[in-house]
Amino acid sequence: MCIRDRIICSRVRDIDPDRPTILWLHDMFNDPESQHLVDPEQRERFDKLVFVSNFQKTQYELAFGLKPSEYVILKNCIEPIEAHVKPQPADQINLIYHTTPHRGLDILVPVFIELCNHYDNITLDVYSSFNIYGWAQRDADYEHLFEQCRDHPKINYHGYQPNDVVREALKKAHIFAFPSIWAETSCIAAMEAMSARCVVVAPDYAALPETLAGFGITYSMHEDVNVHANMFIQALNQTIQQINTDEMDNRLDFQKAYADGFYSWNSRVPQWQSLINSVTVQAP
Repeated sequence: MCIRDRIICSRVRDIDPDRPTILWLHDMFNDPESQHLVDPEQRERFDKLVFVSNFQKTQYELAFGLKPSEYVILKNCIEPIEAHVKPQPADQINLIYHTTPHRGLDILVPVFIELCNHYDNITLDVYSSFNIYGWAQRDADYEHLFEQCRDHPKINYHGYQPNDVVREALKKAHIFAFPSIWAETSCIAAMEAMSARCVVVAPDYAALPETLAGFGITYSMHEDVNVHANMFIQALNQTIQQINTDEMDNRLDFQKAYADGFYSWNSRVPQWQSLINSVTVQAP
């Protein structure tokens, strides 16, 4: 039996009681798909719960009263982005947003438009659509933002693109502009941006500080949209002014080394294999 056959990723439908089963959770505790875990008897169907961050684990502990014996934490991981040479930021500074629109695109677009009044050498590439999940109908609520992107001369709207296309775009980007309003439990988009030597500009919200591990430029999260936008534009200003310095260049070298090592599948596969082996041995 392969490892994949023993792991359920977030959405529980059918469970074979005759084989070890691991539930790999990616959502927050308040997601409808997670509510069955409030019942200890329901949790007993799984040999182990896997969380993708300490932040996420703590939320479930507080909400459902989990015991440490019920779970492990295995961070998400990526295929590191190969070494590359970016365009010189002294000539043009490329910003990128490569996640679904509900995570903060409505803050980013007006902030970027305002920044264009102060900088003539910035561009923004937006790779954003619910089509990544096959939910094209959900894009309708954000069509006005997509139109703003299409209409602005410094914004390139790409909609949904395969991950290999986005990874190539990250090689040309300098800043991942991410005014997140979504409670991330991990954030693979940030991991790939880190591996691509992009400065991640994001709030200190949910699991983002844990994922960024001291890298990036973070600012205080605020629920008021206008306050959030003001904090974000200040952080972007700071980043734009520092992007072409030796200090930032050296910091990005360390960032990439960290991301490529800690978030690599080469680091995580042995941990998963060890977990699989442990639950297999424990099974009756």
